[in-house]
Amino acid sequence: MFSKAIVRTPCKNLVNGLTAANLGLPDYEKALLQHQDYIRALEECGLKVTVLAADDDYPDSTFVEDVALLTQNFAILTNPGAPSRKGEVASMLPVLKDHYQIIESIAQKGTVEAGDVMMVGKHFYIGLSERTNLLGARQMIHLLETHQMTGSVIALTDVLHLKTGVMYLENNNLLVSGEFVNKPEFKCFNRLEVDADEAYAANSVWINGTVLTPKGFPKTKKLIESAGYSVREVDVSEFQKIDGGLSCLSLRF
Repeated sequence: MFSKAIVRTPCKNLVNGLTAANLGLPDYEKALLQHQDYIRALEECGLKVTVLAADDDYPDSTFVEDVALLTQNFAILTNPGAPSRKGEVASMLPVLKDHYQIIESIAQKGTVEAGDVMMVGKHFYIGLSERTNLLGARQMIHLLETHQMTGSVIALTDVLHLKTGVMYLENNNLLVSGEFVNKPEFKCFNRLEVDADEAYAANSVWINGTVLTPKGFPKTKKLIESAGYSVREVDVSEFQKIDGGLSCLSLRF
């Protein structure tokens, strides 16, 4: 169960965020409204939300999930693989100090973005992507093991981040799409397969029994509901345009 979340208000430079989506430029005012509804959704799930100010120095800074991995007892600051995002980590450190006594970090040359890290109990699956390299993954696994947790790596071929295409919904249920449908690493889970034309909705987020899912993907909504979950839709169309999803927009702990 989660009790808190950290989010960052989208900055005006959002339109200059990294993207390969080819969906056009995001509408900044619309993105602000969508972000406010996202915060409401987190609060409806019982979370106390800390809202950080916009940071115009970093267009992608609203995607706070990538700069830290938060567990119940400790935090790990990452080292983003995207050069334009590395400076976001420093501003997150004082925020985390309000919540954690133990804050670890990934050293230089090792890169990790926490969008590539999926928590399943005390085990963490770490995707090897253009943003997360093997050295960074090994550092993260070492830090996890120091705190009596475990980790393993999964090679990615088609998606930006691991959690772009697979999300754990608790109760042994795994939402999967594309390359993750038949991954042997996930054969022990009950896999809920997202149709290819709704692959974006694979990035849906379990929070205290409710699953947040992006608005506009009815088949995935029905799939999640059929597994027994309450679903709250959130419109994140403007964040989709810059390769962002529901999980990217918050740190939940």
